[in-house]
Amino acid sequence: MQLYPDLRERLRRRLGSADLADDAMSAVYVKLSTSDKSYSVRDSAAYLFRLTLNAAFELRRTANRQSLSEQIEDALDVPDPAPHPDQIADGRQQLALLEQAIEGLSERRRFILLAARLHDRSCREIAEELSLSTRMVEIELRNAVDHCASFLAKGNKTISQTPGAGRLVIRGSRLVS
Repeated sequence: MQLYPDLRERLRRRLGSADLADDAMSAVYVKLSTSDKSYSVRDSAAYLFRLTLNAAFELRRTANRQSLSEQIEDALDVPDPAPHPDQIADGRQQLALLEQAIEGLSERRRFILLAARLHDRSCREIAEELSLSTRMVEIELRNAVDHCASFLAKGNKTISQTPGAGRLVIRGSRLVS
């Protein structure tokens, strides 16, 4: 039967894909072989070509819809940037540990640490305010940071259960607990 190779070649050229042409021809074959209807057509080659071309377009549309659906799913599958509840709890625990570490500092070191790191003041400004040398403020700041780092590294688990306990604030030039 010469109709099949000619039809396949025409479809391949028109569709630009031998695989799509074969899939469309298979779909039409299944459709026609399972149909109980009988048709009377004048040009069977033209009818089959049009039927197969329509099936190919439908296969392409279906593939595009599936591809688009997958792209939408991939786009929506973005990880939530909000922290996980475990991360929030760990962060709060670390904050409580840091507050305890700061409470363990002398008043002068606490003031220097909070002024430098929390309020972004320079060592020179702090030194002038406390009537210390800049070098002494740098040493005290380094010692305060080292103390807090070692306290956090130990992972002391004796966190105060009272929310807000030990919060320290600098108001003006005075340290307030």
